[in-house]
Amino acid sequence: MDNSAAESGQTSEKSVIALVDDDRNILTSVSIALQAEGFTTRVYSDGETALKALLDNPPDLAVFDIKMPKMDGLELLRRVRRESALPVIFLTSKDDERDEEIGLELGADDYIAKPFSLRLLLARIRAILRRADHINAGEQSDPGNSDQRQTVIARGRLYMDPSRHHVIWNEQPVSLTVTEFLILEALAGRPGVIKSRNQLMDAAYPDDVFVDDRTIDSHIKRMRRKFRQVDDDFSAIETLYGAGYSFTDG
Repeated sequence: MDNSAAESGQTSEKSVIALVDDDRNILTSVSIALQAEGFTTRVYSDGETALKALLDNPPDLAVFDIKMPKMDGLELLRRVRRESALPVIFLTSKDDERDEEIGLELGADDYIAKPFSLRLLLARIRAILRRADHINAGEQSDPGNSDQRQTVIARGRLYMDPSRHHVIWNEQPVSLTVTEFLILEALAGRPGVIKSRNQLMDAAYPDDVFVDDRTIDSHIKRMRRKFRQVDDDFSAIETLYGAGYSFTDG
């Protein structure tokens, strides 16, 4: 399989999934499985080739392997995140917990350890796409609709508009991934209320998609880092050890 994108049966109704992996067998089997489920696929065998394509013509979601020649998945995500909040799932080796943590801190929406089942990958892809659709649904809605206006969250220096995926802190924009946005929305929607990791998992990962505790912790760590890029003193997301997290008005 060469490095150019391979596309099949693309229509405006189909979600486009980009697959980036140097393993030809994984690219082929996953691509066939996704197409059988109604997705359009684009496949790339290295990070360098994928980068330009992902930025010039973004898919709806991308799946990256971490261990790749030329440019690995971590560096690919670093570069994508400079310009895009594209939803990303990482494929990691079973014992590479540090890679999983780094990937989540860089802004990956999820990860799956190899070897993995195609059923699990499909479930994670569908869950993330549904979350993205939920956030983006308001963009095609009537801006004067009262229900849409009620979705805006204003808490002290925080302003969130779920219909447009906009986050403002202290009058400065903050770019969050789909998963980070939904976690923050769950926290800021009930300021001062402690949310357990399980509750945050339910908010960010619908449909009983299982993730472990460190996934939520890594997303929180990444969010704090992003907010501190615009405010060195950001402390609105509090950790309640043994209980979970809460949001204060800042």
